[in-house]
Amino acid sequence: MNESPNNRHISKRRSGIVLLVTLVLLVVLSTLGYTLSGRVAAQRYRNQYVIDYSKARYGCDSAVKYALATLEDLDPQLVSRPNEPDFSDLFALNDMEYHELLAQWGIGSEFEEYENGRTSVDMMDVDDVNYPGPGKSGMAGGYNDPDSMPIRGPYGAPWPFVTEPAEFEVGSTKIRIEIRDENAKYPLGWALLNDSRIKREVDAGFNTFCELAGLDAGQIDALTEQLAQVANIKPFKLEFKPITKTVKTPVKTPTRPTGSTRTTSRTTRTSRTPRARRKVISAAQQISEQTTHFAKLFHSSLIDTEALAGPTVVSESRKESALKYMGMWGSRQVNINTAPRHVLEAAFIFGGNEVEIAEGIIQLRRENPIGTIEDLKNELFRFSDSIDKCAEYITMTSRFFTIKVTAVSGAAKASSIIAITKDGETVKQIAATNG
Repeated sequence: MNESPNNRHISKRRSGIVLLVTLVLLVVLSTLGYTLSGRVAAQRYRNQYVIDYSKARYGCDSAVKYALATLEDLDPQLVSRPNEPDFSDLFALNDMEYHELLAQWGIGSEFEEYENGRTSVDMMDVDDVNYPGPGKSGMAGGYNDPDSMPIRGPYGAPWPFVTEPAEFEVGSTKIRIEIRDENAKYPLGWALLNDSRIKREVDAGFNTFCELAGLDAGQIDALTEQLAQVANIKPFKLEFKPITKTVKTPVKTPTRPTGSTRTTSRTTRTSRTPRARRKVISAAQQISEQTTHFAKLFHSSLIDTEALAGPTVVSESRKESALKYMGMWGSRQVNINTAPRHVLEAAFIFGGNEVEIAEGIIQLRRENPIGTIEDLKNELFRFSDSIDKCAEYITMTSRFFTIKVTAVSGAAKASSIIAITKDGETVKQIAATNG
């Protein structure tokens, strides 16, 4: 029997409905499957990130302990760099100017000739630290890509490193340890000095440094306002003298109960009678307390460090920013053997002739470090009076350092920065931040 047209129409409609329902179910099931798989993957990623961060944090903490334990043996030595470009003006050079500086000193051409096989090893002095050669850790850390070659800093490693950064692995965690010279940077606390006798020099030095470091007028004004808030909390000082304070401490004295004619162990009571005594707070203690206090203030939300870390020079091989040259840990003096030009000018603006003195220091320290302020005055005798006025702002030996440890495991990264002072073999931790 033939199926009627009406029945065939109904059958087709039913088939269409079934097909539509099937398609809807498939779409719903695929959506649920995609959503579920996405949630599972996200959960796995979170779980893996927690594991990776735990490894990174453990590696970072272990590296910090290792670095602090080995600091006693650290003895930074300044190197002679008479035939090398100086690090003093790198903060202001863009990538093209940086490579032009290398070319002026003939560094790039020697590297290219060596790489292209036109210069033999025998033609170069392999014992000269100015020409590192294959496998040696000199100015360029070995003959690699000349475009990525750093200019040596005062200790041989690129400024402001005291030694070449150490890199190693602990399990699956990659660790990097950097030790930086904080006395080579502009002490941000100088901008807070509240002394009417040097107010003009304080402002001039701060503005000179900021302008040379690449900050515009708006950024300088913003930083000035932020520092004013810090100054309202605590003043910054350079000079400290021992302070004698009278401290009252409770002392236990025996007393007899009222109406008693004799005292026994059961009836004896004590009263706390304040006794005054003198306590001397040394200058070193006051300096340490101020350093710790300002290290915390400068790393608080009062200072917009993110804005200061913005790049002032765009380069493929270098990262320059104003923050890189700022002493954010409460340092008080600048090491003239390790500070770049704009930091030197900010230091010697307190005495005048800062441009000439900075240039003279840069030329002198190429061959030998400056030992004492008297040595500097003898070499730059025309500016001895100006140098004398800056004696409390400068030093010839760095004692203030930071240790930065970065640990990476998978997608997780942990970091710590510890500020320390080192006097001989005595190492004292000032402050620390974790990231």
